[in-house]
Amino acid sequence: MEALAQLGITHRRTAYHRPEGNSYIARFRRCLKEEEVWTSETAPSRREQGTGSLVPAADAREPELDAGFRFLYELKFDEARHQFEAWRKSHPEDPLGSASEAASYLFEECYRQGVLTSEFFVDDKRFLGKKPLKPDPKLRAAFFAADKQAQDLAQPQLKGNPKDANALFAMTLSVGMQADYASLIDKQQLASLKMTREADQYAKELLLVVPDAADAYLGLGMANYIVGSLSELKKFFLGLAGIHGDKKVGIQQLEIVADHGHYLRPFAKILLALAALRDKRMKVARKQLTELVAEFPENSLFASELAKLNVSSRELPSAFHPHPHAHDTKKINREACLGVEPDNDLLTLMMQSGRDETASGLI
Repeated sequence: MEALAQLGITHRRTAYHRPEGNSYIARFRRCLKEEEVWTSETAPSRREQGTGSLVPAADAREPELDAGFRFLYELKFDEARHQFEAWRKSHPEDPLGSASEAASYLFEECYRQGVLTSEFFVDDKRFLGKKPLKPDPKLRAAFFAADKQAQDLAQPQLKGNPKDANALFAMTLSVGMQADYASLIDKQQLASLKMTREADQYAKELLLVVPDAADAYLGLGMANYIVGSLSELKKFFLGLAGIHGDKKVGIQQLEIVADHGHYLRPFAKILLALAALRDKRMKVARKQLTELVAEFPENSLFASELAKLNVSSRELPSAFHPHPHAHDTKKINREACLGVEPDNDLLTLMMQSGRDETASGLI
């Protein structure tokens, strides 16, 4: 901020009902730090550690991976996979290409199932319940095939060099995604927690090699938040199995990814927003969603969640008709996301009080 002041640049925030302006300011500051400050401070150490595509400097970014994840967060899954495939062909030995492709299948399945929505996330019966979802067979097969390929490439590299940061990141990501699939889709909570513990070990080893690999904190944060949200009794029994979690620490780890992550930064931000909704911290949820909508204006999921939050904050009645432009992202952005009353009522945000009794599948 001192450097900006010397250049005559002032930082101002608009009123709360004009979140778009605030989000553009926040995005400018983040890009300034990523492209100028952090690059000049950490680029040499990254090159020395040979982290490759894990934490790319601004002048050495991987265009296919960056473009692929951009498409992924815009819900353009085919376009994302086209970029990841191009990366795999030009880097056949790099496991991150297959891991990224697996991420596209998992993200698409979560989007198809409504997993990354407030209705799902704040409802313990759906979020932590035992009833499995019905995945798309093709997406499921493609996810596990790509995830396995990533591990098949990464594990031999780790045998040759246990400190290979790129291979450690690929294993962290691939095993973590398997845990997510088991928890969110298959509802096999114990299996998920065991895989999470394995992914956590890879993440911790990665952070010993590359302390600023912020993306590694995503799986750690999710595991800490989920386990830490359970009742004391359930946490006690999980502790006997060597599984521990701290909700507050989980939030802090997700914030590290949201502030300093690269490929997984937007994913951490939507998780923080949904976690804030569970805890009824509406200002935090609005901040994260507003920044996501500004960065990914074509993502109808982010726009819809922000629209629902804006509607619920006005304390409107609980019964509404669907918005006639529910799939018109630009219209949602113009109206609900900017604090302007929409031309028809939107669906209200249904908040439910969390009850740990429904999470019995975790023990």
